Amino acid sequence: MVLFERRSELGGQFNYARKIPGKEEFNETLRYFRVMLEKHAVDVRLNTEATVDALANFEEIVIATGVVPRELALPGADHPSVLSYADAIEQPEQVGKRVAVIGAGGIGFDVSELLSHGGRPAMEVAAWCDEWGVDLAVGERGGLKAPQPPRSPRSIVMLQRKSSKPGKNLGKTTGWVHRASLKQRGVETLTGCEYVRIDDAGLHIRREGQEQVVEVDTIVVCAGQESVRDLISPLAQAGSRVHVIGGADEAAELDAKRAIDQGTRLAASL
Repeated sequence: MVLFERRSELGGQFNYARKIPGKEEFNETLRYFRVMLEKHAVDVRLNTEATVDALANFEEIVIATGVVPRELALPGADHPSVLSYADAIEQPEQVGKRVAVIGAGGIGFDVSELLSHGGRPAMEVAAWCDEWGVDLAVGERGGLKAPQPPRSPRSIVMLQRKSSKPGKNLGKTTGWVHRASLKQRGVETLTGCEYVRIDDAGLHIRREGQEQVVEVDTIVVCAGQESVRDLISPLAQAGSRVHVIGGADEAAELDAKRAIDQGTRLAASL
């Protein structure tokens, strides 16, 4: 069995998720799979692009090429101030002090959380306790103390096209804490936005028929994802037996649970 990975590390979208404060447990998920791959002697080829020729002699081919950020179809989308969510997560130091986040779904919330923490890769326990008013020494009644919400090093506004509540589809038991965290860090949300253009002045939008400019240094695009399916058609034409899972199968509402479930069921059937 051979696993091709074009990047220098395994994990795909997990490598973005694990950098978000509060999601450090994804480090352990990746560690587990690395150990299992080694235990079962899988031939892992990092920094290796899978091509039709390289896959020609395999009896079964699983396409798990994932997704890429969807680009904006908007005048000025190629402006230097525009970054994809992947770029913002991997290199938060490129993000300015005034930020517009386009998209208020799960990725938009994650990016806003990271940037409002100053781009730190993890949240320390002591800092979390101070932020939420938890007294581990139980010196205060009920183990509670006055919360000390930290100030965000950036001014962040999160925008969405829909007029519905931002983060509507976040987890039912966790969505509230994500909204509360961003609110206490001063992250602003704007709904019902029509994106008009991007230029040196910032992000031009239209709300309730009125055009306005969101003056920012950086615009981070969190407007969905697209499946990477380049290999599927040529492999099928070559007569290969191809299976497609995860984000390559469907980018909409991509989550780790579905991708792992598909991979597990497919492996059991082969």
